[in-house]
Amino acid sequence: MNTNLIIWPVLLLILSFFMMSSQPAEPFRKTTVFEYCTTADDTFGYRIPALVTAGNGTLLAFAERRKGLHDHAQNDIVLRRSFDNGMTWQQEQLIAEDGRNSLNDPCAVVLESGRILLIYQRFPYGYHTLNSGWIRMADTGYQSPRTTRSYLVFSDDDGESWSAPREITRMIRQESRISVGSPGRGIQLENNEFRGRIIFPLYETIPDGKGDRTWKNRVAYSDDQGETWSLSEIIPHHDLMGFGNEAQVVELPDGSLLFNARNQGGQYRKISMSRDGGNTWDPMKLDPGLPGVNCMGSIIGHDGELVYAGPANKTQRTSGTVRISEDNGKTWGHSREVIPGSYAYSCLTTLKNGKIGLLYETDSYRRINFMSFSPAWIKEGIPENKIR
Repeated sequence: MNTNLIIWPVLLLILSFFMMSSQPAEPFRKTTVFEYCTTADDTFGYRIPALVTAGNGTLLAFAERRKGLHDHAQNDIVLRRSFDNGMTWQQEQLIAEDGRNSLNDPCAVVLESGRILLIYQRFPYGYHTLNSGWIRMADTGYQSPRTTRSYLVFSDDDGESWSAPREITRMIRQESRISVGSPGRGIQLENNEFRGRIIFPLYETIPDGKGDRTWKNRVAYSDDQGETWSLSEIIPHHDLMGFGNEAQVVELPDGSLLFNARNQGGQYRKISMSRDGGNTWDPMKLDPGLPGVNCMGSIIGHDGELVYAGPANKTQRTSGTVRISEDNGKTWGHSREVIPGSYAYSCLTTLKNGKIGLLYETDSYRRINFMSFSPAWIKEGIPENKIR
């Protein structure tokens, strides 16, 4: 018998095994969490994802359930949970609804105590942040029935049940603003003298007196587990191709904070730093390492690195790309396109198995999907300095 006929196939099998085992695992199959659907009673669309991991590892995926896809479509805040790192999802839960009024911009944070906070904004029926068709610009102030309001709910059982809504409008919105908020996730500080402080990123809508509006960024913070809230100073801003808008914030290992905002002018994300727990901020600047269109994006800290997700196309919401920085956001040395086509709003979280979870809008806003991956898989992509 020719032993070579036996030995070589065995050697090739062993070699291929070691080659496969040395490669970072590919993401598991994508799962659809929310999907545009028509029922016997109505048609529902889902937008504006928010994603957090509870203390016990449960994944919580929030969204706005809309009658259609318009920003002002009698929106409700809904939730689906996963107990297996996003492989399967439980039935949809209704977290907050208010008749024909629209509830917008869910933003969640998991506290060290295990409590989960969720804030959202309420727009009265027929009123939003600008005049558009039959919809009118909402009023400023606090008393008018045509003004916007902000609410907070919480869960102490990993999202199974939720408190009644508590209004916090006067604490997080100035009287001269139309609305405040930002979808996604907040943070609780861990590394500095402000340890335990809760921070939610905000963008404020400011009427210009001519039927249009501008935006300013800042954060709301709480030092008493969310009972009371204060506002930081406004982040200084000098044009930079457009106003800041929806934003996220992340804490760096030295306790400083990095604010990462949508740029209404597109092209590149806007960033700012705070070194006093979010009380004051450096002037906003552009981050040339984060190109993209005007769209909400997501950023988290993960094992001493930063992970960012957003559309990389500068002219349309496509090319969903994940980037990793190993130097606290100074550069983004690793980049991988994870969704080549339609990709809009998204939210990142760290899973209980150590991987990264990503909840994102796709299919022209008709679907919100989930996928997970390891940082090593992202780092197999082409380094950013090789593709510019």
